[in-house]
Amino acid sequence: MTKILTPKIAALAVVAALAFSAADSARADDRCERGALGIGDFSGQTVTIAGPWEGQDEKLVNSVFECFEKSTGAAVEYAGSGEFEQLIVTDIKSGSAPNIATFPQPGLAADLAAEGSLVPLENDSADWMRDNYGAGQSWVDLGTYADENGNSQFFAFAYKVDLKSLVWYKPEAFEDAGYEVPDTMEELVALSDQIVADGGVPWCIGIESGGATGWPATDWMEDIMLRTTSPENYDRWVSNDLAFNSPEVIKAMEIFGSFAKNDAYVAGGASSVASTFFGDSPRGLFTTPPQCFMHRQASFIPSFFPNKGEELASGEADFFYFPPFASMGELGNPVLGAGTLWAITKESEATHGLFRFLREPVAHEIWMSQSGFLTPHLGVDLGAYANDSLRKQGEILSGADTFRFDASDLMPGPIGAGAFWREMTAFTQGQGTRATADNIQAAWDEIK
Repeated sequence: MTKILTPKIAALAVVAALAFSAADSARADDRCERGALGIGDFSGQTVTIAGPWEGQDEKLVNSVFECFEKSTGAAVEYAGSGEFEQLIVTDIKSGSAPNIATFPQPGLAADLAAEGSLVPLENDSADWMRDNYGAGQSWVDLGTYADENGNSQFFAFAYKVDLKSLVWYKPEAFEDAGYEVPDTMEELVALSDQIVADGGVPWCIGIESGGATGWPATDWMEDIMLRTTSPENYDRWVSNDLAFNSPEVIKAMEIFGSFAKNDAYVAGGASSVASTFFGDSPRGLFTTPPQCFMHRQASFIPSFFPNKGEELASGEADFFYFPPFASMGELGNPVLGAGTLWAITKESEATHGLFRFLREPVAHEIWMSQSGFLTPHLGVDLGAYANDSLRKQGEILSGADTFRFDASDLMPGPIGAGAFWREMTAFTQGQGTRATADNIQAAWDEIK
């Protein structure tokens, strides 16, 4: 089912660009010299690309394209729009599709593949990604869809990833209190209990976001699902083959409730969760004394810190990986995130050449060296990241055993951006676990 750009994704697309200050230009690299990459000479050819990036991010992606142009002689014309998902459908239907579309949501790409509007990538592309990306099979699965004949093919190449499985904290506050960063979920719960015993509050949690209120709660749920059941069950949950009121989902919801509905765990008490703006929530980390010690949120959240993320450079703030359960060791180290999937909507020799270029470490390192870019590419130089924070996030991403895309972004709009947000908000306000799960499942049943 086609899903349009939701308020949640639109909001995150804006704030993600603010997370770190960008360098004015990419670092010079002799790998971009004419013919150095050996991917072909495409002089006189133009590759047109449509995507969601505007402003600073558009400048950054164009710095990557400049390397491809210099190396191959091709020209690249990129057009960015905040209404990309609506525009790409219109362009395809009108016969004016670009060569490449960069999708922030896999669902739309899958729909277009099923309609015959996407071109499969080169035959070795899936094998290359499986071997060269951390949690490679996860990325292959994310970009594999049924074509118009019902045959599964690899259509979409993941490039530029966002990381969500992070817990933010203030190192000085931890050090003063004698706390250590936990390695397991059991240790995280024990730390939370210790903070309460010491007279503190472990968590700041806020899920208010205007018309998108509730989405941070769905992110918590998704991260917990990946830590309590198999990746296959997560996929079944996304498609509703695993019902919302199944034992696996109920369990994850109850674990989330043990954090968010616990007055002792949440700054302001559980009743404040639904009314606290998600961007204001982490500010409690930086008060004296701290209103809270931890905040679970994605990689973009430093743009909402009091000094707009300067806390990372100064060491005033840091983060750690939202840990797995030791008792569920067979699930490894899962990561929740999002990102863009690049697909061919009108093929040409140079277009296939650009996808070969995206395999090259330099195509990732140029953006890595500037700002706001993460990659699971195992062949890149992690030292190319612009700062220690991005480098650390890149290590978490490349070291993941499993990657899964944000579930609510994959679900049909009436669920992922409707019932799921709405009912999780009611859950934090006191609604029971069973009622919450049953209500979301009832909404699913209505659209089947």
